[in-house]
Amino acid sequence: MNNKLLYACGCVLLAGALTSCGGNAKKTEAASDETATMPEYKVLDNPQVDLSSYPVDKDGYIVLFDGKDMKGWRGYGKDNVPSKWTVEDGCIKFNGSGGGEAQDGDGGDLIFAHKFKNFELELEWKISKGGNSGILYLAQEVESKDPATGEWRLEPIYISAPEAQVLDNENHPDAKLGKDNNRQSMSLYDMIPAKPQNAKPFGEWNKAKVMVFKGTVVHGQNDENVVEYHLWTQKWTDMLQASKFSKEDWPLAFELLNNVGGPKHEGYIAFQDHGDDVWFRNIRVKILD
Repeated sequence: MNNKLLYACGCVLLAGALTSCGGNAKKTEAASDETATMPEYKVLDNPQVDLSSYPVDKDGYIVLFDGKDMKGWRGYGKDNVPSKWTVEDGCIKFNGSGGGEAQDGDGGDLIFAHKFKNFELELEWKISKGGNSGILYLAQEVESKDPATGEWRLEPIYISAPEAQVLDNENHPDAKLGKDNNRQSMSLYDMIPAKPQNAKPFGEWNKAKVMVFKGTVVHGQNDENVVEYHLWTQKWTDMLQASKFSKEDWPLAFELLNNVGGPKHEGYIAFQDHGDDVWFRNIRVKILD
């Protein structure tokens, strides 16, 4: 994989602040009363697939998964599909262990290896009892430099990408955390609650939509629009600053999310490994440029 340095940010030293910007689990709050330190980081420039080799359906959507193989998909920060992601009954399935997010080398998040800019993504998802996952978009593959060892380490995908939550609202504790139900299914995770909250129970299929067009983002669930917000605006910056991704608590996440999509405003579509069984099918995307 070609780890081309697109841009890097120098270390900012702040007195008394030695808090790491590393990858805590999604449901773990970034701590502290201190100000964290911005690490040196780079965005990886890895090969992308050619969309011209994918079929286009009668509605003008590019079919990203044909129900048979994982062509075009790979692990986040990897050049292969982790073995816990499989094809089952025409679906992409993550075979969870209940061991938490991205728990080992056989798991991790799954990305489609093409960066999208203005698009409408449609799919269906089904979650296991008590399960948790997510649909991420405009994602980057980011590494940061450990100031102690000088080694480069892969950062978690969600520090660069907004997330549409996938959750069993009735049985997963995250549904009752956050604020105003902003961790329930198809919410903008930890920021904007999905309204109406019309998810079906675990074990049933839900329709999902994510539309991104020139900064306007819409989440849809079961044929209703449930979230709308606008990237690269002062309101977006203010939402980040009020979240666990604030500039003081998690400066790298704030930097990446405030400039989500990087200079070209584009990124990967991804499915999250949160340690639980989850299924995705009928995955298609329409380019809106």
